[in-house]
Amino acid sequence: MLQEAKDLQNSAVSKLVNVVGQKEKSEYTFKSPTGSGKTYMMADFMNRIICANPDVIFLVSTLSKSSLAEQNYKSFKALSENGTFSRLNPFLINSDSSGEGNIFIPLDYNVYVLPRDLYKDKSKLKDTGIFKNFLLSIKGSFSSPQKKRIFVIKDECHIATSNLDELKDCFSVVINFSATPKLSRSQTPDVEITNEEAENAKLIKTVEQGSETDTLENALDKFEKVKGEYTNLLSVNPCFIVQISNKDKAEEELEKNIFPTLQKEKFQNLKWVYISGKEKECDTNDSGLKKLSVSKWKDYMKEKTSSISVIIFKMVISEGWDIPRACMLYQIRDSKSKQLDEQVMGRVRRNPHLLDFETLSKEARKLACTSWIWGIMPKTENAARNVNLYSGYNIENEIRITPTKLKPINEAKNLDFEEYVKNLKDDKITHKSIFDMYQDLQKCDGDIQAMCYEYAKNYSDWRIFAENLSSIKTKRSEYISDYSKSMYACGNVSFPSFSCYNESERTLTLNDWVWRRKDNESDFSFDSEAERKWAELLKDIRSASIQQTTSELFGNKFLWGKNFPFNSEIKFEYYLDGNIHSSYPDFVMKDKKGRIHIFEVKSVNKSAQLNIDEAEYAKKVNALISCYLECSRKTNHIFYLPVLDKSQWQITVLKNGEKSTIDNM
Repeated sequence: MLQEAKDLQNSAVSKLVNVVGQKEKSEYTFKSPTGSGKTYMMADFMNRIICANPDVIFLVSTLSKSSLAEQNYKSFKALSENGTFSRLNPFLINSDSSGEGNIFIPLDYNVYVLPRDLYKDKSKLKDTGIFKNFLLSIKGSFSSPQKKRIFVIKDECHIATSNLDELKDCFSVVINFSATPKLSRSQTPDVEITNEEAENAKLIKTVEQGSETDTLENALDKFEKVKGEYTNLLSVNPCFIVQISNKDKAEEELEKNIFPTLQKEKFQNLKWVYISGKEKECDTNDSGLKKLSVSKWKDYMKEKTSSISVIIFKMVISEGWDIPRACMLYQIRDSKSKQLDEQVMGRVRRNPHLLDFETLSKEARKLACTSWIWGIMPKTENAARNVNLYSGYNIENEIRITPTKLKPINEAKNLDFEEYVKNLKDDKITHKSIFDMYQDLQKCDGDIQAMCYEYAKNYSDWRIFAENLSSIKTKRSEYISDYSKSMYACGNVSFPSFSCYNESERTLTLNDWVWRRKDNESDFSFDSEAERKWAELLKDIRSASIQQTTSELFGNKFLWGKNFPFNSEIKFEYYLDGNIHSSYPDFVMKDKKGRIHIFEVKSVNKSAQLNIDEAEYAKKVNALISCYLECSRKTNHIFYLPVLDKSQWQITVLKNGEKSTIDNM
């Protein structure tokens, strides 16, 4: 997994822990796109809370359908047993946990996974009072010495849990998790991973929207082309999902449109499955699959090598049904069709190579991070907008940027890393358990873990490395933070041919830069007001103040643009808080003398959308200045950090390894 993805998940969980720790209210909401690792982040959050507060018990309320409860339980158990989150001790409450006809719930676990529909009217759990008595025992309301606090996590909280809500007096805190929380139920996100952030970190795919005039046949033609690329580049058999959005016309659509299209000679080799709410209505043209139950079909269809190419759904696709190989979604539309929601779109947005993404080729990465959707797209402020490089100029060759990376310590010159580790003293009186050492190692970034397994030839080597992580991390920090030793330039790149951004109210009309919107409109959105203002300055060469201070920047048109992070290779690695991060600067411009100017725009102005931690902000800005200072030596590019303070710009300029400032611009 890319470090950017790990950083995004870790940052989101840290924010949630901090928000809940402030104890300002009893209910919180965490919003994260489908496919961004919600279950993993949920486990991380619970593990951190339990580490700090052993008296906390978690109750995870999960949808019953699609076996989501069992799926979550197995994930929690695996993450606990492999040492990733070892404090978790999960238990699945189910109808098989019976004793003398009643469901038995032991008291010696700290994470209880409850299928939502197991606690409802006329159920054993509710009508016999078993579940309420269990909660009261946990809280210490009877003779039990437990006296624990109960934190409830509502997974897929957009689905109502009215029966469970009747027990709210038993709960200390409720945390809602969903890609689509319900604002109507006051589920306003306290912490959010946006679609754009998840796309940039390669956690989920970006969406290319198909034409409204494309038929199912047109979409399948596109799928046939992509299918070969998926097999060759990703070693994955892709999947095409068809959603019938009007249940009243389902049979008509199947008989008059879907099946006749699939029966055409050019699609004869495509194996399909039809999934309906009623098992007896489900069908497939795979003779081997017909011999199995529908639940087995779903398990088989998840596999990367599954031969099923087309999955037809009647109405809504179930939450919790993960199929990363799905890359296309076609909605059968009519007068009653509704907008596709995030849950449905999420079925085709999972990255099929998330864990080993960094090993893929450039072409394979682009394919793994692209999905295609034909349907009625949701209209929100954060809707994705696709852009292409302007074709009137040879921009890829005209604008060439040199990114930089940081070498791992085991590649450091003048340091024999293996010899350094061997010489670490083994003089400890007591030793950690192998499980604690493994967990400590898992918390390190991928660089440290890779060094460990490269160095360790046996258990003795591994133990010495794991027990001396603190010393190794200190040595690594000393090396990597010395950019003169660790930083290197790694070839020339340009803007990607295709990218995207999320729409916002912060827009600017631009006709003279590198990008063109696919719909040929000229309004472009920006992440912040500071970015929009700086883009306006770069655009407006008539401004006297700009001409006076930075007139050298402006040459030909179409030689500047926003560095939209999606698909971008314009990035510079820097070191902060023990981890390597990537900086994707906001703007790039080539001047008439052929020099490259790179801008990372910041703002200290607070707003409703931006609550700045001034100490953290200053630390990051200083880390970027140190990084860009060395970048300017190694690349000969000129770097700028314009900071908007109220209405004034204060600009740090880094050129040829020297720092200067422009104030009150």
